[in-house]
Amino acid sequence: MHCPMWITMEGSSQSGRERSESSRGLNSSGVVDWNSRFRSASTIRLSSDASHDSGFVSKGWERIESSDVNCFKDQGVRSIDRKDVSLRHWLDNPERTVDSLECMHIFTQIVEIVKLAHTQGIAVHNVRPSCFVMSSFNRVAFIESASCSDSGSDSCEDEPSSSSSPLQLEMIPGKDSAIASESSCLQSSSGHMVQTLEANKNRQEEDNNKHSFPMKQILHLETNWYTSPEEVNDAPGTCASDIYRLGVLLFELYCTFNSSDEKIANMSCLRHRVLPPQLLLKWPKEASFCLWLLHPDPSSRPKVGELLESEFLKTPRHDLEEREAAIELREKIDEQELLLEFLLLIQQKKQEAVENLHEIVSFLSSDVEEATKMQTTLKLKGGSSVEQAEEATKMKGGSSLEPAKHLNSQRTNITEDHDAGSSGSRKRSRPSTGAESDGHPDESQKFERHIENKSSISAKSSRLMKNFRKLEAAYFMTRRRVTKRDKSMSRNCQTSPECKSSATATERSSLSNLSSKGGCNGDRQRGWINSYLEGLCKYFSFSKLEVKADLKQGDLLNPSNLVCSLSFDRDGEFFATAGVNKKIKVFEYNSILNADRDIHYPVVEMANRSKLSSICWNGYIKSQLASSNFEGVVQVWDVTRSQLFMEMREHEKRVWSVDFSLADPTMLASGSDDGSVKLWNINQGVSVGTIKTKANVCCVQFPVDSGRALAFGSADHKIYYYDLRNSKLPLCTLIGHNKTVSYVKFIDSTTLVSASTDNTIKLWDLSTCTSRILDSPLQSFTGHMNVKNFVGLSVSDGYIATGSETNEVVIYHKAFPMPALSFKFNCTDPLSGDEVDDSAQFISSVCWRGQSPSLVAANSMGNIKLLEMV
Repeated sequence: MHCPMWITMEGSSQSGRERSESSRGLNSSGVVDWNSRFRSASTIRLSSDASHDSGFVSKGWERIESSDVNCFKDQGVRSIDRKDVSLRHWLDNPERTVDSLECMHIFTQIVEIVKLAHTQGIAVHNVRPSCFVMSSFNRVAFIESASCSDSGSDSCEDEPSSSSSPLQLEMIPGKDSAIASESSCLQSSSGHMVQTLEANKNRQEEDNNKHSFPMKQILHLETNWYTSPEEVNDAPGTCASDIYRLGVLLFELYCTFNSSDEKIANMSCLRHRVLPPQLLLKWPKEASFCLWLLHPDPSSRPKVGELLESEFLKTPRHDLEEREAAIELREKIDEQELLLEFLLLIQQKKQEAVENLHEIVSFLSSDVEEATKMQTTLKLKGGSSVEQAEEATKMKGGSSLEPAKHLNSQRTNITEDHDAGSSGSRKRSRPSTGAESDGHPDESQKFERHIENKSSISAKSSRLMKNFRKLEAAYFMTRRRVTKRDKSMSRNCQTSPECKSSATATERSSLSNLSSKGGCNGDRQRGWINSYLEGLCKYFSFSKLEVKADLKQGDLLNPSNLVCSLSFDRDGEFFATAGVNKKIKVFEYNSILNADRDIHYPVVEMANRSKLSSICWNGYIKSQLASSNFEGVVQVWDVTRSQLFMEMREHEKRVWSVDFSLADPTMLASGSDDGSVKLWNINQGVSVGTIKTKANVCCVQFPVDSGRALAFGSADHKIYYYDLRNSKLPLCTLIGHNKTVSYVKFIDSTTLVSASTDNTIKLWDLSTCTSRILDSPLQSFTGHMNVKNFVGLSVSDGYIATGSETNEVVIYHKAFPMPALSFKFNCTDPLSGDEVDDSAQFISSVCWRGQSPSLVAANSMGNIKLLEMV
């Protein structure tokens, strides 16, 4: 018999119930993870003579098959990963078959939950499948949100401010109500439901392709199915209403349907207590018990205590207890498996750490041994003179072990602070002046040298300990890079026929053995140690930046004094400044250094029509200087005559950078905001080549030994390296910066330094670029601030000078990622003449004086200082 649909489902909304359109979190992916021990659940695959398998469904309709729990001990257990699942999903799985014991187990747990609420005088109201979740062991948990826990209605909308019930606190202690609400039940009037179904027709069709039942539609209908007759008549829900809902739930547990239409029709008939024939034939006791719970008169329904004491629930209690014991055993097994997995994971990680530590100790021992050999060799070369020096040191109270002792005494003070210019004397001993003292010239000089050496060692030791961890990190990074390179060379050598047929191949193939003492390996190891030692010595060669002179200009108060560029001529005799004041000024270095004047005047001053962005001296023609300006004009000046020699106007926008080739002094390059790099021949006065890019070009640089290659930095965060004989494609693209690349400089023919407004400077080895892309810099230097301005970049003898937006000049050495030295520019008050700190200022340009330890730096106020590392 096919019963008509329940009348309130045809459009009535007597209770004023409304529901959200969205089905929030009612699938397995949105269910509250109510018990962490069920995160890694298991499938209990059992065999028995039972005629019905149980079905447990998670997202994707995966099944857990189980049968007679008495077979649990006899069968193997296979662990799988599974999350908790909504009871609604589980019930509506089209592949689900009814296992009476499993259904009774689930039903009994829900009755116990309801009993707990009723004993406190609380009606649950939401005894519906969508408000429960199950674990892989069929453990049931109540996940109703606070918004659904009112005492007057099932509607989430009727009582929006209702508070959380004691039931919720008992059922899921510690769970956040907001999380629980993600899986809360949804309620709606049928009119709103129809609109929702029509609006989401396409989505429902997709759902139907995935599942036999349209899940969203079932969720919309669920509230009406589980509403008791008295609530339909607008009476308040009571504990008896919960009993009615338990009857509906029991019906759903024992009935499966092949289509959504069949389910909706039978659930509508259930309102009239009409049960399907297959339920009456197959499960008569369950059907009878269900009708008792569904009695239309609330007073005729049993109390929850009567349910638990009824023969229907007491009869299978023994089997349920066995099932519960089996589940508890499996849970304990899973907990032990989790513990074991955790311990094994720790063991694996610690074992990896041990292996890594063994490798570190291995190459440290190898390097210590090699360094000791090198020291012994040097002592043997020095012969008796070294021994005499050591004896003299001991006689004066010193010891050859003193530096080591000094280091040991400071090891507890290792920090990662940057060295900000610690005090100490220069590294080099003072040369002998030939002066005598008290008739003992030799003894006096030895003593003075000893005192100076002790002071130098003390200063270096202090800086060493302050930067110990960073130096250590640099050592390991460099060492691993060398080891990786040697292993790669070893593999290449082993596959090479030439290496296989030579004796040297045997030596090269053993490079990966860090303890190897073979000749080839030893040479490479000494090479790497010498390289690191050279960097270390240079890092500690100087203790501070010292001001040698302040360049005082007559227009210091001019607000447009920002210096954009500094450049020395080929001999370091003159340096030029240029900036937003539209002037190129040339100063003689030594006259500034030696003259004590109130105002320093340039030896040459050349005016421009526009603000200047960059200048560069010709490395061969001493009197020739190139400049670029904000109007896109590239100019070449004759400094001796103080006049313009050549002007080139092919760029369409501002030109940021110009550079002369050292190898070909007639070649000039420029980079512009118009996205182009132009190559100029100063003998012709026109461009002889153009490289077009998609972003602004901010800097250009020729290698030190070639006029046929060029590197430039761009606003697209990349550096491009071109062979100018084939300018269609870059030979190598360097990727690693996160913002605009503002400067590029060559340290040597294959080593490039780039600066960016991402607060970093990066060191690149172009010889390692094998696939036109290089994304692994040798080093990243951090310690200065540069996020929006051009702050300058200059290189000399491995030292890298840059500015900072903290108004500091910062010096790095290429071997180490942290600053070696720094100097803070303090502004001079024009009235008092005192130096004051102005955080709004920044260093705008720096330039080394050739390969010397001297440099010139300028800031955004136009203050120019001649600095020297000492």
